[in-house]
Amino acid sequence: MKCLVVVAHPRSDSLCSAMARSAIETLTANGHEVQIEDLYQSGFAPALTASERLSYYSPAFDTTAIQSEVARLLSAHALVLVFPTWWFGFPAILKGWFDRVWAPGVAYDHATDFGPIKPRLNLLRNALAVTSLGSPWWVDRLVLRQPVKRVLKTALLGTCAPACRFEMLSLYKAERLAPSEVQVFCSRIERVLSEW
Repeated sequence: MKCLVVVAHPRSDSLCSAMARSAIETLTANGHEVQIEDLYQSGFAPALTASERLSYYSPAFDTTAIQSEVARLLSAHALVLVFPTWWFGFPAILKGWFDRVWAPGVAYDHATDFGPIKPRLNLLRNALAVTSLGSPWWVDRLVLRQPVKRVLKTALLGTCAPACRFEMLSLYKAERLAPSEVQVFCSRIERVLSEW
């Protein structure tokens, strides 16, 4: 499969970078074609531009500044997102990637009556979100009811790639982990991706 790995962390020595390396190495070892979209390293600009917003409901969305990102997304059969959860949401750069790249005419089409959108990411069959959180599991799951997972599963993949199988791996208390605990979590990433 053609796999797109999107990494959203500003430091190359971070826990997220280690998790991304595990994902990339596993996918490569299993014979998949891997494309890497490191949003910070590439200098991706997350803010939707004025021309992009102006073209949002036009016949063609303005993809001039994001053509390579759009091409990578549209050609992907599988998607791996690796990012920290900050304030129980996406890092701004990843939210901006969704805002700009998962655009009309790319990830979906508007309905003519502004009803439900029509999915366009029909090639996408598998998606895995890998994230780290400073909080314990019960705050994310019981108090806030996994807001990041719900947005990914329902709002993004559910509407733009409804046939896509989605999984999420969350590493809790990430600021207080021993190296052995990180390795156990990376083994979980490897197990999930080895089934693709």
